[in-house]
Amino acid sequence: MVEPRPARFKTDIRIKPGGKAKKPEPETRMCEAPDCVGPGNCRVARSPKNLDEYFWYCSRHARIHNEAWDYFKGMDDDQIQAFRLDALTGHRPTWQLGKRAAKARMGQSPLGGVHDSHAVLDGETETGVRRPERQLTRLQVMAFDTMQLAHNATLIEIKARYKELVKRFHPDANGGDRGAEERLKQVIKAYGVLRASGLLT
Repeated sequence: MVEPRPARFKTDIRIKPGGKAKKPEPETRMCEAPDCVGPGNCRVARSPKNLDEYFWYCSRHARIHNEAWDYFKGMDDDQIQAFRLDALTGHRPTWQLGKRAAKARMGQSPLGGVHDSHAVLDGETETGVRRPERQLTRLQVMAFDTMQLAHNATLIEIKARYKELVKRFHPDANGGDRGAEERLKQVIKAYGVLRASGLLT
């Protein structure tokens, strides 16, 4: 005869006398409506212009308050229409897509009048002096000179100049004439130097 295996878990649960202390009952609010003795368990805003302060009403008086509620009371049609349009974006400011980029292309500050004393946005300080140029090796300086670029040219300027020079000096662009082929090799080598130095990443 096989003896039954002992249970892995306790099968009898005993509750200690006393147990946990009961939480105190919350105080019951009274309805703030005049002459009402019901519980004030419904919170309603006092007015459209004061949404952070509340009345505590019973359900009947809360329903009466909500039925008489008019958020747009005192507004004319133009103000109501402006509110509806602003509500589409959660009453947050918006900009047309690409507007900042267009301002930057036209030479305006993309941030709209932000004072840039450290010349982060436009490359010049208040005195008109350009930012200090990057520290370059002799090979990098030669590469910039070969591509006829300023030593502080941006990534976009470097890539644009490379494409321009390759199209200009490629034999196919010169009717098969290989006279500019040596210049093309110099441009490709200069671009390779800049790419290997990490300036194009």
